[in-house]
Amino acid sequence: MEEYKPEIMLTDFPKIQCPFIRQTFKVDQEQWKKHGSSLKLRTPEVYLVVNRVNPDYEWVFEDPETIAVEKLDGTNVKLFTQKGRLIALQNRKNPIDPLQIIKGKSFILEAIFQSIEKEYVKEEGEQAGEVIGPKVQGNPYKLDLHEWYPFERAVGVLSYKSFHEHERNFDNWSSWFKDYLISRYFTKRASKLGLNEQVFAEGVVFYNMKRRAEGKTYMAKLRRDMYDWFYSDKIQIFNYDKKGRDEVEDQEKFD
Repeated sequence: MEEYKPEIMLTDFPKIQCPFIRQTFKVDQEQWKKHGSSLKLRTPEVYLVVNRVNPDYEWVFEDPETIAVEKLDGTNVKLFTQKGRLIALQNRKNPIDPLQIIKGKSFILEAIFQSIEKEYVKEEGEQAGEVIGPKVQGNPYKLDLHEWYPFERAVGVLSYKSFHEHERNFDNWSSWFKDYLISRYFTKRASKLGLNEQVFAEGVVFYNMKRRAEGKTYMAKLRRDMYDWFYSDKIQIFNYDKKGRDEVEDQEKFD
């Protein structure tokens, strides 16, 4: 098979940092062997948030313009259209040939076409979004077909209004994420289908559009699996303290 070369190579997604400092902690080796796979731990260690603000991310806590938007649990996909024609399609850094329907990533194409029907895809320009559905991350939203959900739409539809009603700090967010961070996407879907179910959101992405207009860092992310309680009922974490250590770890290494 010849290597696919797209007409346009899109940029990779920018790395989004956490507003808290994250640090590495070892876990019990035997428990990791038993539960590591289900918890998506490749090695017997976890990368957890501690109660220390990541430098230059004070705006997440202090700026009233900051909003919290549900982080969908899928795979990042960018597309580029001209005059309604799909020019480029990319999963992270990997170009996708839209004509490679045999042994290709046809579920991503399905997602794009489902979203065209919903008028999520614009006729012109580059768009970024999340592909969710049966073949992605265990399908937490219980979809029958794949869907591409643009980030721009998420900002407008999947923001948490209650974010502005509580003090922004480590303990409040830990409690919120553990017990109350329900997926807005699934809640809307369940309501339409008449389902009496709830699903936890993977986490949130913080946006600040004022900072975006000023050319500053305007996104940050926080996931449920960045907290110790996400693992501690199954795997013992050694020496975790939410106060954190004074040693400095490279925050760029964390996903």
